[in-house]
Amino acid sequence: MITVDRGRYGCVREDDGDGTELITAMRARELGRKSVVVGDRVALVGDVSAAPGALARIVRIGERTSVLRRTADDDDTTPEGRLERVVVANADQLVIVSALADPPPRTGFIDRCLVAAYDADIEPLLCLTKADLAGPEQVLDYYAELDLRHVQVRPGSDLAELRERLAGRISVMVGHSGVGKSTLVNRLVPDALRAVGAVSAIGKGRHTSTSAVALRLPSIGKSRKDPGWIVDTPGIRSFGLAHVSAESLLHGFPDLVEGTLEDQPNCGHTVADNDCKLEAWVEEGRADRRRLDSYRRLLSSRAGELDPRDQQPDNGLSA
Repeated sequence: MITVDRGRYGCVREDDGDGTELITAMRARELGRKSVVVGDRVALVGDVSAAPGALARIVRIGERTSVLRRTADDDDTTPEGRLERVVVANADQLVIVSALADPPPRTGFIDRCLVAAYDADIEPLLCLTKADLAGPEQVLDYYAELDLRHVQVRPGSDLAELRERLAGRISVMVGHSGVGKSTLVNRLVPDALRAVGAVSAIGKGRHTSTSAVALRLPSIGKSRKDPGWIVDTPGIRSFGLAHVSAESLLHGFPDLVEGTLEDQPNCGHTVADNDCKLEAWVEEGRADRRRLDSYRRLLSSRAGELDPRDQQPDNGLSA
């Protein structure tokens, strides 16, 4: 399934190599409250001709290999707390798009995305845009201990390295406004605007800016390699992590894990934990102070104590 829009679902058959025959479907009543999200593999009955006005029914949702989740923003809450949203199902790569300048890299956002990716067992890829305006040294230094895969993109570059990383995979692309994600999507999929237009037709001509859309990457040259899919997520500004346990948050900071092994079992790893071994770990030069500060901000944010986007650490980068 490639799009969801107000109770209508856009689907393509697995044997549709170009992903252009859009089947409009609705969810069958027998599915109950079970959610259907972009990336789900579904079984359809009814009119699957993809003809104008045709409508099929989704009667079964296949088992998901991965689920990328985020907790909704603070202003999107219920009496039970902040809502948890599924961003996409069955993805195997999260492409975090960050500009090297204008706007400057926001490591706080990147850290959140990394935690969400590791929690979902999805491989992250950092895509650094506007490489013509600034070098990647500061960002790569910040993540030096993670062996984080990355690519750089310049205006007019052929995107060959990025296409190679996307080939054969279902990749979710996230990024803040202004980092060049939409431009990148349109360069990767020249027919993206037309594809989104077709998708919006199932919602009576209006494409919501908060909905994810899966786009089939075109084949380049004579290559027979599967070019893959990208899922564009224009509505995601941040990844709320309230659904991630405090222990799982540490998965986004593998450079700090060894420093916690000698801690007391009930150590919260916060500033208030005076005996936290992470302090000594950093003081001995075994980890970057900025990384510990970021980890602690996420712990505090998860507990509802502060919004990490309000923090501006003095590391030459933006939170």
